[in-house]
Amino acid sequence: MNTTVKIVNQSNNPLPAYQTEQAAGMDLCAYLNADVVLQPLQRQLIPTGLFIELSQHTEAQIRPRSGLAFKHGITVLNSPGTIDADYRGEVKVLLVNLSNEAFTIKSGERIAQMVVAKVAQANLVEVQELTDSVRAASGFGSTGK
Repeated sequence: MNTTVKIVNQSNNPLPAYQTEQAAGMDLCAYLNADVVLQPLQRQLIPTGLFIELSQHTEAQIRPRSGLAFKHGITVLNSPGTIDADYRGEVKVLLVNLSNEAFTIKSGERIAQMVVAKVAQANLVEVQELTDSVRAASGFGSTGK
């Protein structure tokens, strides 16, 4: 599925881009006036300088970059963060440092990835009971290791 996303780039970073032909996410870069040092367990909203306009029935999901998470313990706190199709503010990334060491974020550094996905709005129908299923109410590990 291809969809058009209008984007205003107020940063000095290149537009987000897919790094490989079949990549699901585009890397987002920090847009900072000065380095940000994230102390252990500290969280910080990091600006990107990007403003997007999504098509109806799509969202942008903000997800961690696996390399930052694995190598440095830096992840997206509300992962995946959701940008709704009607949001027009700056795309910012809520990063958290889950490591035991301070981590410095520099302007232009790739800090997260953005995945654009289709969404459906549900019509909720209130009922008194639900139909049975094989799984029923079993959850949280009920299907095995």
